[in-house]
Amino acid sequence: MHAVVMESLEDYLAGSLEPSEIRVVEAHLSNCDQCREEIRGMQDVSLLFGSLRSEMEVEPSLGFFSGVLEKTGQARSVPTFAGVFGLAFARRLVFASLLVLAVAGSYLVTHESQAAASVSPAVVMAQQDAPGFDSAPAPDNMLVTLTAYER
Repeated sequence: MHAVVMESLEDYLAGSLEPSEIRVVEAHLSNCDQCREEIRGMQDVSLLFGSLRSEMEVEPSLGFFSGVLEKTGQARSVPTFAGVFGLAFARRLVFASLLVLAVAGSYLVTHESQAAASVSPAVVMAQQDAPGFDSAPAPDNMLVTLTAYER
């Protein structure tokens, strides 16, 4: 669609354009088949939407709104975690979790030094001249030992 029609499209379809602007738009539409077809399609869709409107107005029955208010007033609220156990319980739970985390962390830190005392790759490389297997050369034994090394 061209800019001449796009600038005033909504007002043209609503019928609220000034007569001079209507003449400009209609002059363009008389020469441009593409814009004319698009405008015709939009007017058809507008008519279809207009036909969907119901002429009959539906009134809710007497007491409908009071019934809705009554039902919503009777609805029970869903209990939350803090509502069931209280805020003090939540604080105690957080404190206990942090305490367990601190104890487990300190245990891991103290026992990590014992794991470091086991055989390291540097010790294995230093022992490469003393092969464990008599049939294989020392460098091959070192590679086998290093690949089997677990830390």
